[in-house]
Amino acid sequence: MFAGQFVFCQLLEYLPRRAFQDCVRRYHGDQRLRGFSCRDQFLTLAFAQLTYRESLRDIETCLRALGPKLYHAGFRGRVSRNTLADANRVHDWRIYADFAQILIRQARQLYADEPFGATLNQTAYALDSTTIDLCLSLFPWAEFRRRKAAITLHTLLDLHGHIPCFVHISAGKLHDVKILDTLPIEPGAYYVMDRGYLDLARLYRFTTAGAFFVIRSKRNRDYRRTQQRAVDKATGLRSDLSIRFNSPRSVARYPDRLRRIAFHDTEHDRRLVFLTNPFLLPAWTVAQMYRSRWQVELFFKWIKQNLRIKAFYGTTENAVKTQIWIVISVYVLIAIVRKQTKTERSMSDILQILSLTLFEKMPLFQAFSDENSRNRETPGHNQPSLFDL
Repeated sequence: MFAGQFVFCQLLEYLPRRAFQDCVRRYHGDQRLRGFSCRDQFLTLAFAQLTYRESLRDIETCLRALGPKLYHAGFRGRVSRNTLADANRVHDWRIYADFAQILIRQARQLYADEPFGATLNQTAYALDSTTIDLCLSLFPWAEFRRRKAAITLHTLLDLHGHIPCFVHISAGKLHDVKILDTLPIEPGAYYVMDRGYLDLARLYRFTTAGAFFVIRSKRNRDYRRTQQRAVDKATGLRSDLSIRFNSPRSVARYPDRLRRIAFHDTEHDRRLVFLTNPFLLPAWTVAQMYRSRWQVELFFKWIKQNLRIKAFYGTTENAVKTQIWIVISVYVLIAIVRKQTKTERSMSDILQILSLTLFEKMPLFQAFSDENSRNRETPGHNQPSLFDL
């Protein structure tokens, strides 16, 4: 019989504790509610995410049922719904945002060599957003429409490993394109975006910063062709042009030439037109990169189905942002554990296993072992193994 640590404790060993305390000190997190520290809050909300708790009362009931196991799992404060509600209100959400970035950097190093569908060695990102509906009477600070509240999660996903490396939480009124003003631009990296982000002046920032973009074009763009390249139409490509805009306003916003690639998507029987600024990249690779953009949509789908991100344990802006950043931390933690333990289990499988074994005493690798893999169903062909549901 294994007499070591709980599975929950083994999971927490992948979290850099000293780095977490540095984040706490940076924002003076433990100066309030000294009987319930920021670490207690993080452990409590991580437990809630891993075990699908529905409410503060649900969290309190389940944790108190564990009795003395809580102390051995690292909890030091007394868990109650009122104390947790106060912590969600007063502990600065930036503590958990900064800590999530530390985990993100660790995960990106582990997944740096993961393929993503396009033959590309450089860093590639997909940018998109998702809206989470809220009740206006409970969340008045997140007013979206006249009778509706919402928040928007703007996410930049590293396509090598599907790790969210930039997350911005805003009220639902913020237009997607405005997030480009705060987006950190990495020279030499590729950014894949849908046409909702098409703003020529903002896209020109990528060119001047030495970065590359692939974006779906809108119709009725006034341009002139300066060069035409041959394409293999059997691959779905229809044209590959170098262009310049004719409109004085467009020229003022983007004075350089652009590349315009037309592609026929046979799966959905539609014509797609891409604008991009790398001229040496094969046109087929550009089309494949845009196709990889759906990974960020899978990421949104996955966290909404597997983690508590559509319902919140508090109604203040601080509580909502705290919960979202802990959701991101839990997601990245599972990705790190999946890589470090070298398991072939999907992220969804790992979460299901952890929900039942957190306070069992067994080696972590044994919990993820797949002795009956021959009897398992084959995962769907249209989703990568990281997101298998």
